[in-house]
Amino acid sequence: HDARDIQRFRREARAAAHLRGEHVVRVLDVGVLAGDRPFLVMERIDGVDLGTKLDAEGPLPAGVAVDLVLQACEGLAEAHGLGVVHRDLKPSNLLLTARPDGSALLKISDFGIAKWASGPATKLTTTADFLGSPKYMSPEQVREASDVDARADVWSLGVTLYQLVTARLPFEAYTTAGVLAAITADDPVPPTTHAPELDPALEAVILRCLAKKPEGRPR
Repeated sequence: HDARDIQRFRREARAAAHLRGEHVVRVLDVGVLAGDRPFLVMERIDGVDLGTKLDAEGPLPAGVAVDLVLQACEGLAEAHGLGVVHRDLKPSNLLLTARPDGSALLKISDFGIAKWASGPATKLTTTADFLGSPKYMSPEQVREASDVDARADVWSLGVTLYQLVTARLPFEAYTTAGVLAAITADDPVPPTTHAPELDPALEAVILRCLAKKPEGRPR
C-alpha cells in the first residue's frame, strides 16, 4: 500500500528484466492486477539457496565455494555493465540449481534494492532508509546506502566467500550496532583463524575484497 514500496518493486523488475545471463534469475513478466496490485513473474528455480546449504552442511570445500562465487561474479559483471548495483548480496540471495548436464549453476536473485548508477531510481533512497543486510554491508553502505557503486557488491561477495569456506563471518557482534561498528572500524578476523587449512592465496583475495576503502578492492 506504500507508493514508494511499489516504486521499488517496479525498479526491481526494470533492473532484473535487463539482465539476460544464465547467472541471474530471469524476470518473465511484470504488470498491475485489478486494484493496482503489482505483480512480478520470475523464473522458477529448482534447488536451494547457499544460506540454507551452509546451514545444513557447514563450510563448503574451497574449490566448490570459489566456483560458485566466480559464477556470481559473472552475473554481477553483467549487472554492473548495465549500471546496476545489487546492494544486498548474501548467501540467501544466491540460488544453487543445476544445468541439464548436472553441473552446478548459480543464479543471483532479489534485485529489490538494486541501484542504478544514474537516473531517477536513485532518488527513491532517503536518509531514513536502511537498505541491505547489515552483516554483508560495506563500510560506505553503512554510512550512506544511496551512495555506493559496484565495489560495495565486491565487499558483500567477499563476506559471502568468507562465510562459505568458514561458516563464520568476518565481523561478528551481539547486536546489529556492534556489527556495523566493527565493519566501519575493525580489521576482519582472518579466515584462516576459523579454517587453518585454507590456501593463503585465497585468504588474501578474501581480505582484499574486505578493504575498508573501495579503491583497495579487486576491480
